[in-house]
Amino acid sequence: MTQTVLAVDLGGTKILVGEVTREGTILSSRRYPSNVNDMRTAAEKIKEAIRDYLSQQVIKGKLIGIGVCVVGRVETTTGKWFEIRPGLSEPMNLAEELTTEFQLPCWLTNDVSGAALAEQMLGKGRETDNFVYINIGTGIAGRVVTDGQLIIGGNCNAGEVGHMVVDMNSEDRCLCGRVGCVELFASGLGMHNQAVKFAVDYPDTCLDINSLERVSFYELIQAYDENDQLAKKVVNQALKAAAALTMNLVRVSDPEAVVFGGGVMNNGWFLEHLVTFLNEKTIRFVTKGISVTELDPNVVALKGTAALVFIKQKGDRKHA
Repeated sequence: MTQTVLAVDLGGTKILVGEVTREGTILSSRRYPSNVNDMRTAAEKIKEAIRDYLSQQVIKGKLIGIGVCVVGRVETTTGKWFEIRPGLSEPMNLAEELTTEFQLPCWLTNDVSGAALAEQMLGKGRETDNFVYINIGTGIAGRVVTDGQLIIGGNCNAGEVGHMVVDMNSEDRCLCGRVGCVELFASGLGMHNQAVKFAVDYPDTCLDINSLERVSFYELIQAYDENDQLAKKVVNQALKAAAALTMNLVRVSDPEAVVFGGGVMNNGWFLEHLVTFLNEKTIRFVTKGISVTELDPNVVALKGTAALVFIKQKGDRKHA
């Protein structure tokens, strides 16, 4: 019988549970509501989702373990979940709790780490052991894979690249306490905030700044292509910031490839324009390309956390 993993992806509004093969094929999946107001509530929601899935869904393979990806800081080697975000912390050994309840070995990882691991095992990682993964969505985060090893860091916090400063002259202060972080300019939320900030200077903009709804990235690029000056200011600022981030990471980690994920990158428009801001000398060794991931963003974390379980069960320390 085919070996499979019960993979769980905890998001802000949903929990996705699925049965996944070693090759990354999702045999079945179900969505459940999540609650990330606090860590204990989120953990209980994960348990409820798994219980329901196992009772309602026909398991098609032989489950060898459970893989869970969550938002926040995670220590995969011990299964500890430290925090959803700074200031919202209730440390627990979630992997141990799930192992005890469901009698299957469980491993835990961060959602961006899961996406990077999926890229490593199923995407660009099949071409190179050295790449950078950058996720640009509502926020910005990334991971570096060097010599086939995902960089974790001493406090399991490596890859928080959204807080890399790209504008030393900025007066915009980030939630992290610094000013000029790339997330302030190039994330989906950051671009919305910049549009609101500069709207007073562009009274003729076609963007609906006064709406209670966030100005979406797709609204911004549509206005950009229609030569709306507010949109061009905000988006060009974002492109320059994201390009600076990319080149900084290239200089630090010497990758052969850079892979982008996240909602801002989905249709390729942002990358097509971003590459025009890259310095040729800086990226001359990125010989495997700068690209948007070919993996489905809706299930990439699910596939990544399943891959983690297969790796751990195999005892492959190189990819752990």
